Amino acid sequence: MAKNIISAIADQRKRLQIGPGKQAIEFNQPGVDGKIVKLSDYAGKYVLLDFWASWCGPCRAENPNVLKAYNTFNKKGLEILSVSLDENRAAWLKAVKADKLPWLQVSDLKGWKNEAGSKYMIQSIPENFLIDPSGKIIAKSLRGEQLYKELEKIFN
Repeated sequence: MAKNIISAIADQRKRLQIGPGKQAIEFNQPGVDGKIVKLSDYAGKYVLLDFWASWCGPCRAENPNVLKAYNTFNKKGLEILSVSLDENRAAWLKAVKADKLPWLQVSDLKGWKNEAGSKYMIQSIPENFLIDPSGKIIAKSLRGEQLYKELEKIFN
């Protein structure tokens, strides 16, 4: 009986997983200027949904790779929407400026309880989801050269 329950729970988790082949989940968060931004604002576009935080060393180390991808592929149709898991607004905005991140940044400043992060089952950062124009997730957890190569396949 216990094995059946454990198996059922594992099956449920697999169905709930957010990843390639699944539809992206709608959310909204305030941007840097306080205006609400919805994921659906990007409908019809390729979007890299990027979860990070100013205090996350690996996130900050990955930002130059994301910036390189943005600078290369934005004019070809790539958009990036970053969701910060920060709680400290000043630290978040300082990191955005220091890392020279020109794309839209959002956060509800609830840290690990960020509502978008919860919907996407974020348990570690950096994490990202590449979403196609139909709203379907086509890749997940792309970093460094892997991110660049995946985008090259789409845009070249």
